Amino acid sequence: MSAIIIKSDNQNTKILKELAKKLGADVLSINEDLYEDLALGLLMERSKTGETVSRDSIMKKLNAK
Repeated sequence: MSAIIIKSDNQNTKILKELAKKLGADVLSINEDLYEDLALGLLMERSKTGETVSRDSIMKKLNAK
């Protein structure tokens, strides 16, 4: 299975949904909040470094402000 997200205006979204259904695909509509959550999650996933930071260094940074 694969998926795509297309952000478009209402008119084009309707056309794309109809086409996808005619092609036999499942269509899932999402609202703006869910779209932003997905985009943020993707950004977070791409920026993962695999490095860890100690609690002490975080607390020092927080206390320095």
